[in-house]
Amino acid sequence: MQKYDHIQKEDKKIYDLILAEKKRQEDGLELIPSENYTSQAVMEAMGSILTNKYSEGYAGKRYYGGNEFVDQVELLAIERTKKLFGVAHANVQPYSGSPANLAVYLATCNPGDTVMGLNLPDGGHLTHGWKYSATATFYKSVPYHVKEDGRIDMDEVWALAKEHKPKLIWAGATAYPFMYEYDKFAEVADSVGAYLAADIAHVAGLIVAGAHPNPAPYAHIITTTTHKTLRGPRGGIIMVTDKGLAKDVDLSKKIDKAIIPGLQGGPHDHQTAAIAIALKEASTAQFRSYGKQIVKNAKALADSLKRHGLKLVADGTENHLMLIDLVPTLGAGGGILGSEVLEVAGMTVNKNTIPKDPSTALFPSGLRLGTPALTTRGMKEKEMKQVGKWIAEALAETEPYRLPTDMKERSIYLENFKKEIAKNKNLQKIRKEIKTFCKKYPLPR
Repeated sequence: MQKYDHIQKEDKKIYDLILAEKKRQEDGLELIPSENYTSQAVMEAMGSILTNKYSEGYAGKRYYGGNEFVDQVELLAIERTKKLFGVAHANVQPYSGSPANLAVYLATCNPGDTVMGLNLPDGGHLTHGWKYSATATFYKSVPYHVKEDGRIDMDEVWALAKEHKPKLIWAGATAYPFMYEYDKFAEVADSVGAYLAADIAHVAGLIVAGAHPNPAPYAHIITTTTHKTLRGPRGGIIMVTDKGLAKDVDLSKKIDKAIIPGLQGGPHDHQTAAIAIALKEASTAQFRSYGKQIVKNAKALADSLKRHGLKLVADGTENHLMLIDLVPTLGAGGGILGSEVLEVAGMTVNKNTIPKDPSTALFPSGLRLGTPALTTRGMKEKEMKQVGKWIAEALAETEPYRLPTDMKERSIYLENFKKEIAKNKNLQKIRKEIKTFCKKYPLPR
């Protein structure tokens, strides 16, 4: 484990904060499905001398000198991406997932063109055309939705595509507990001549592990973050498939130009190296077992939550995450109460909208949680049963509380709520149990 000796000497305040965060991660259960723990090798690359270099452009075509070794780093990351996902082209320079997605718009659409993506409250992503995102400001967004059972309404997707003739269709989500049916989306996109972009940010590691379908045979473009289930640094990748090149022979060039000079300057070379390391780690049999275990753990955790009386959107999960519907127990907007209670008890989740949420995105009625980080620590199905029990016990402490319907009263109410639950003895007891439990499952060393 890193000791941060130089930081300690140079900046004691930052050093103390880093150690405090390290202790928080060690002593608690990280259940946010978009978070994970990287290897020490990935962290070393992120703090390496590569951070000193400027390398605008692409390998062999830089605007700066001195990039002979940086070029090799980037080419390694590219080749590992292409091999791992079975794609024709990869750009590893996006700073993160949102810039990667914006580059796809720039490469395939003109301002005002129609695009389709999953509605944010139904589990979609901001950059798939949500009304407050730049992707809806500069493009005409026509969102699709999920049905009562939580699955995407493909009949609606077909109807909207026929009516609006989108230029770009997104297949991807941030809070969707099912496997993605890329083949069905491909049929829709092909029927109207649209580009199909698969955003696999959440399931990239599952795809590599063979625990989730690969969109490469169906999509024209694939985007992903490199953290989450892929267990790398925070970064992004854009891939162009053989199908994408068959649709547009210049698609790879358009994607590259969208990144630079379209949206970004010099890439983060330390990040590129860390991505390359994570991709090498993901190519191992050990990682494939890890990816499959994530799904096993998610299903075990979902079963445990249901056994303890909690309601899940879609009644379970097919991937790494699940959504708890708190409307039956906490009413509309209860997600903010549930997330605060779990944090006091030593479990980190995020409040999240549920399909047809009776409240708003600021005060959602659900909780989103998943198993990538717990699986990295070595936990399996047996441990998930206990985690589910702790979650149910902690959420039971919200029984006396309900979020006021009057918006003006909510700030004061939440302030008092936080003060009261911080002193809750049952939550303190669970937190102590979790701290002891976590010592058996150290962070990656």
